[in-house]
Parts: sequence; C-alpha cells; structure tokens
Amino acid sequence: MSEIFDVAIIGAGPGGYVAAIRCAQLGLNTVCIDDWKNPKGRPSLGGTCLNVGCIPSKALLESSENFYRAVHKFSAHGIKSEGTSIDVPVMISRKDKIVTTFTAGISALFKKNKVTSLHGSGTLLQQDENTQAWQISVSDKDKTEVISARHVILATGSTPRQLPIAAIDNHLILDNAGALALTEIPKRLGVIGAGVIGLEMGSVWRRLGSEVTILEAMPGFLMAADEQVAKEAQKIFSKEPGLKIQTGIEIKSIVTTKKTVKVEYCDANDVTHTLEVDKLIVAVGRAPNTKDLGVEKNGLKLDDRGFVDVNAFCCTNLHNVYAVGDVVRGPMLAHKASEEGVAVAEMIMAKEQGHKNEFEGINFNTVPWVIYTSPEIAWIGKTEQELKKTGIAYKVGQFPFIANGRARAIGEASGFIKVLADAENDRVLGVHMIGPYVSELISEAVMAMEFAACSQDIASIIHAHPSLSEVLHEAALGVDNRALHI
Repeated sequence: MSEIFDVAIIGAGPGGYVAAIRCAQLGLNTVCIDDWKNPKGRPSLGGTCLNVGCIPSKALLESSENFYRAVHKFSAHGIKSEGTSIDVPVMISRKDKIVTTFTAGISALFKKNKVTSLHGSGTLLQQDENTQAWQISVSDKDKTEVISARHVILATGSTPRQLPIAAIDNHLILDNAGALALTEIPKRLGVIGAGVIGLEMGSVWRRLGSEVTILEAMPGFLMAADEQVAKEAQKIFSKEPGLKIQTGIEIKSIVTTKKTVKVEYCDANDVTHTLEVDKLIVAVGRAPNTKDLGVEKNGLKLDDRGFVDVNAFCCTNLHNVYAVGDVVRGPMLAHKASEEGVAVAEMIMAKEQGHKNEFEGINFNTVPWVIYTSPEIAWIGKTEQELKKTGIAYKVGQFPFIANGRARAIGEASGFIKVLADAENDRVLGVHMIGPYVSELISEAVMAMEFAACSQDIASIIHAHPSLSEVLHEAALGVDNRALHI
C-alpha cells in the first residue's frame, strides 16, 4: 500500500478494535492489523476476549449455572425436573455461535466506520526519514506487505503463561482455549491457579458434574481481593460438592499418560501428594505479548517485567507510538484496555488539531474487578488490608444479602456488600461485594468513586424496592451506623 494512514493499530482485541473505531469516528484514516484465526482457520477479530476469553467463558458459565439450578435448585420453587441432562456439544455450539456473532459484529463495525482491516502479524519497523511515518510489516502465510502510518497504537494483548513442566496440548493439558472447547465432561478435573480464569473454568465443569481440584501456589485464597470477601468466598466454595481448593502448594512434576495427568505437589506443610485427573487446566496468569513487535530493531522500550514501557498517557519511548491494554502496566482487563484505546484515539486527534492533550490517564483505582463464580465477586478501590497498611483511617458499612428481599426471592442470598469510607471526609475509598449479580451492582460504586462521592451520597439516593441494589444502599447507611434492616 502506497498511502500513509493516520493511525495503524496492531491488535484487534478490546483495546485495539475500540481504538480503531474511535479513531475512524474522529475522521482519522485508520488501519487495524490482527492475526487471530478461529478454529476453522478464518480471520476472527476481537482478540482473546471475544474468541477464547470473556465472552465464551460467560456463555459457558451461564449454561452450566442453568443446568445446576435445574438439578439442584428448581425443586425449591416447586419445579420438577427429573432426568435433566446436559448436551455438552450443544452447549459448546451455542457458545461458538455467540462468539461468531460478536466477532462478525466487529467486522461490520469496521466497515461502517471505514476502518481498513488487514489480517496478519504486524511488526513495527522504522520511521521513514522523509515522511516521518512508521513502517509496519504485515505478514500472513507467505505474503508480506509494508504499510505506513504517522501514529501507531500497539494493542497486542497477552498470552497464557506456561509452566515449563506442563506443555499445553489442549488434549490432556489445557489452557483457557482448551478449557472452553471440551466436548465431554471430565470426571476428574485439575486446575493449577485459583485466579479469575481458574475459578471460572473450574466453576463451569464442577456445575456440570466434574470433581474439581484447584491448586494455588499463593499462601492464601484470592489475595488480591478484600480479605473478608476472600474468606467468605472460600467458605462458600468449600461447601460446594465436588470442589476442592488447596493453597500454598508447590508443583513438583506433571506427567501425562494416554488418558490421564498425574500431578505431584507439596502442600503448605511440605507433605507430598499425587493428584490424578482426566484433564488439567493451567491458569497461572498471562504474559504481555511483545514477541513480534520488533523491539530488537526499533528500540521500543520494555520494562523489567516485559511490558511495553509507557507513561500515564500510554505513550512509549518512540515518537507517535502508543500502547494500550494487557501489553502495558495496570490490570489485564478488557474494559481497562477499551478505555485506554478511546483515550489514546482522542489524544491523537487533539494532537493532529494542535489542541492541548486533556487526557489525564486511566485511574486504576476506579477500574472494577469481577469474578463470575457463583456467587459473583466484584470490587473497586482499596481493600481493608491496603488501608491498614497505609495507615488511612476509615469507616466500614456492611450489609448481607440474606437480609434482602429480592435476594431471598431469587434464592441467592449468600454474601454481602461492604463500603469503606474515609474517616475524616466520608469519601468512598473502596466497595467490595460477594453475592448475586454483583457484576452489575459494582457499576454504581464505580460511578460514586469516579465522582468522588461520599458514602452518605449513596445512602441518600432512593434505591428501588425490592432490588439487590438495596444491599449497597444499606451498606452505605451502615458506614454511619444507620442501616435499617439489620
């Protein structure tokens, strides 16, 4: 291609495709480069999130939860469902259809907004001395072309971390993609890693009948979450039949046979155990994907953890080169990547028009976290342990779902919501939830913290009755010891 694009984006995950759409909306001539292929070998936009992450995992979680309710909970409503069974291939087919619909939707959005889409692996080369445009090679199979763009956004995402002693074959030892593509329910399922992916995938197959054992190296459970929420989650999960969680373990060896996987590990007391399972999911985190960015030749700087080094405005050390999403610092969350993508697009446009950059950077303290287990877990802001460590004086308001009419009516009354507020000015410092649909309820807390609300601002808002949102209302009232229904 001889034309020079205004913006080239490498990667079409939530950070990349959203950045491309916003750039195009602003009138910038935009190209998005992506090399993802679906199982049929066809280009598929959306990155990990849409193809083998956020969307397909939630589809399977919903299917498995519906099955679990039918078998174990419907009888309490007077609904009889004897002989209920699950057709796993149909469940997987439904998941695949949802994925295809959304990935095709991105293609349609690209066409609507006149974003040029190129399939292939993009590598950042050098700036042209005459035009000052960046050269980018796009390689697909045996074909390679070089395009030019004055601005470049790197949005290459992340890849699953590997265990040196456990090669992923997606037959017996699975990564997240393999865990989403099983066509039979494994009788015994092992999961290494009790993070978001491990817990969610373990939840899917446990609900369908697998005996699930989760092995976690960290000494405690969900140590990134508020300690009280983590303890409540562990207490609830430990009561679930067919689910076993062990923390503080060290993997010694992983050996595969024709049909099983044997995991030898030491527990927190240095006692050696052997776990034999039919399938093993490895979910030990994700690593930034920088392998094809050409850092050896273009001088792009990486930090000591392997992420692309950026400032608060997502600018790299290279002129007019930016990076967003999982490939840079901050939480590896799709919504964080999208917000960075939009912000960088608007920053580029402001620069093109000679305006001052008004982007203040992403406030990581107001990025919500969600784990889609049952019950769900969500939080924003500081945890109690963080506040204690930094010496910030705070007040606490807490309210349980068991005292909420809507939670009782839907039969999901486990958990609570906790609001942490500054002891001096009542500003909300953190909100932590475990319970039904807290993935939706957390947004009110995000709004409150983004606009520097006090706990009493939440307490003074009328919440619909009966609704789950009343639990947040009562928790906010509880900060000032004014909770009404407990």
